Amino acid sequence: MGALAAGYVCDVRVSTGSEPRTWTHGKHKSFVPPFTSKWLGPWGEVYLLAMLPTPQREAWTKGVAFSGFLSHTHPCWEVRKQNSSQWCSFIRTNPDCQIDGGFLDYLDGVFCVFPSTLLPLAVTLYAIWLLYLFIILGVTAEKFFCPNLSAISTNLRLSGQPGQPFLNLCLHGVTFLAFGNGAPDVFSAVVAFSDPRTAGLAIGALFGAGIFVTTVLAGGIALVKPFTAASRPFLRDAIFYMVAVFVTFLALYFGSISLPWALGYLGLYIFYVCTVVICTWIHRRQRREGSSTSSSREPELATESENAGSTSSMNGADFGEEYRPLLPHEEKTLHILTKSLNTLDYRKWRRKPCYWRLFEVFKMPIEFVLLLTVPIVDPDTEDRNWKRPLNCLHLITSPLVCILTLKSGAYGLYKIQGVFPIWGVVILIGTFLALVVFFTTKNREPPKYHCLFAFLGFLASAMWIKAAATEVVNILRTLGVIFQLSNTVLGLTLLAWGNSIGDTFSDLTMARQGYPRMAFSACFGGIIFNILVGVGLGCLLQMTSSQSVVKLEPDGLLMWILAGALGLSLVFSFVSVPAQCFHLGKAYGICLLIYYLAFLTVALLTEFKVIELTTL
Repeated sequence: MGALAAGYVCDVRVSTGSEPRTWTHGKHKSFVPPFTSKWLGPWGEVYLLAMLPTPQREAWTKGVAFSGFLSHTHPCWEVRKQNSSQWCSFIRTNPDCQIDGGFLDYLDGVFCVFPSTLLPLAVTLYAIWLLYLFIILGVTAEKFFCPNLSAISTNLRLSGQPGQPFLNLCLHGVTFLAFGNGAPDVFSAVVAFSDPRTAGLAIGALFGAGIFVTTVLAGGIALVKPFTAASRPFLRDAIFYMVAVFVTFLALYFGSISLPWALGYLGLYIFYVCTVVICTWIHRRQRREGSSTSSSREPELATESENAGSTSSMNGADFGEEYRPLLPHEEKTLHILTKSLNTLDYRKWRRKPCYWRLFEVFKMPIEFVLLLTVPIVDPDTEDRNWKRPLNCLHLITSPLVCILTLKSGAYGLYKIQGVFPIWGVVILIGTFLALVVFFTTKNREPPKYHCLFAFLGFLASAMWIKAAATEVVNILRTLGVIFQLSNTVLGLTLLAWGNSIGDTFSDLTMARQGYPRMAFSACFGGIIFNILVGVGLGCLLQMTSSQSVVKLEPDGLLMWILAGALGLSLVFSFVSVPAQCFHLGKAYGICLLIYYLAFLTVALLTEFKVIELTTL
C-alpha cells in the first residue's frame, strides 16, 4: 500500500455500522493509517476504514481533520482492547507492532495464525520456546563461546599459564573471562537497545539481574557456606558498581544517552580493568615484602584457573586411564566425524539421574547443530581438539551461519545482480577452503594455523548468541503485549532470571565445594561488565546505525523503584559487610533474600497499578 499524495482531493467512506457517509478533504501529507482494510477510489489513493471504535467514530461525525486522526499511532498493547476479529488487522497495520529484527513474527503468529480461542495454547508454546532459547544461550556460551575465547586468550598469552606474569592473568579475568560469562546479558542488552521500543527491556534486565545477583545469589552463597569476604576486592567492586548504577540513573533522569555518555561507559570499564591490575600488583608486592604471610584457607580469585585445572585433572584421572586405548591406532575419517558429532557422553549417562538425562535429551538438538557449525579449539589437550573432517566442514557451515544470522538473513539472501545469492558465494568459497585443508592435513596432527579456528568459532558462537538474544527480546515483547506488561517488568523478571540462572547454579555449586569467596567475588565482577559494556556498547552500536542520541523512556514509577531498590541494596551491602568485619553468615543471607522478595512484591504491585503515584 502507498500513502495519500499531497494535493489530492479524496472521498473517504467510513463504515459506522449503518449507511456509509462521505467526507471530502484536501491537501494531506503522506501517512499510513491504522484499521486499514483496502484501497478505494478512482486514484487508488483512498482507504476504506472499517468498524472504527466508538470514540473515533464520534470524532469523525464532529468533522475532526482526517490527516490528524490517521497520523496517530496506537500503542501495540491496545490490541487486547479491540474485538478479537480485529486483532490481526490491528497488528499488521499498526507501525508500533512491527518487529524489525528476528526470524519469526511472534505478534503476527499469536494474533493472526492462532484463533482467539487458542490464545492460551499459543502463550504456552511461546513460554516453552522462550525456555529453550535460554537453554540455547547457556549452552552456546558455556560449551562453545567460552572455550574459544579461552583459546584466543591463550594464543594472545593472556591466560595466566604457569611462568607468565600475573598481569596476563588479571587481564584474562576481567576481560575475556568476564565477556564469556556475561555474553548472554551483553548481547541481550545490545539487541534491546537496537529498538527504542525495547530499550526499557535492556535497562530492566541489567538492573533486574544486578539486584538478583547482589541479593538472591549473594545471600544464597552466605546461606550455603558462611565465609569471610576479601575486603579490598569487595569494596573496589561495590564502589565501581554503585558508580555505574548512578550513571545509568542519571541517563534515565535526562532521558537520553549521547555519544560521549556511551563512550564514558566503556571508558569507566577500562578504568576498572586498570584499577584491578594495579590493585593486584600492589597486593602481590606487599605480600612478597611482608615478613610473614598466613596462608589462606581457600585460594584467592587469581587462582581460579588453577582450580579449573585441578578439576579437569581429577576428571582425567577418573576417566582417562580407564578408557585410554592400549595401542595407538589410526582412526578413519568417517569414524572421527561421527564421533565428533556425538553429543552424549555414555560414561556420564550411566551414572546420572533421570532428570539429568531428560535435560540432556531436551538440549541434544541444539548441541548437535552447534557442533556442526561452531569449531572448538582446546589448547589444554594434546591435539587441541583437532577433528579434521569436522573442522573442514566448519569452513563451510560457520561462515554460512554468520551470513544467515546477520541482520536476520537479509545479507545472506541478497542476490548479486539479482541472480546469484550471497549464501551461494559463501558455500563455494567455503567448499574450496575445506578441500584445500582436507588434502593438506592429517587426522592426528593439527596444522600450524589451527588456532585460527578459535577465531572462527568465536565469531560463529557470537552470532548464534546474538540470534538467540534477538528472539528472546522479541518474544518477551510479544508476551508484554499479550498480558499488557511493561518492558521494565519483563526485563527485571523473565530476562534477568533467564540470563542469571546459569551463574546462580555455578556459583552456588562453587560455594558448596568450599570456594564461597571466589563465588561471591564473581557476583560483583560479572555485573560490572554487564552494565558498563552492555549499555555502552549497545548504545554505541545503535548510534552508528541510526541516530546520534539513544532515547530512554522509563516506564513510569516502576523504573525508578527498580533503580532505587538496586542502589539501596548496594548501600546495604557496602555498609553491613564491613560492619560485620567482612564475615558473612546466614543472617546476612536471610536479610538479602527478604529484601529481594519485598522489592519484587512492590514492583509487581506497581506494574498492576495497585501502587500509583499520581503526580508522575
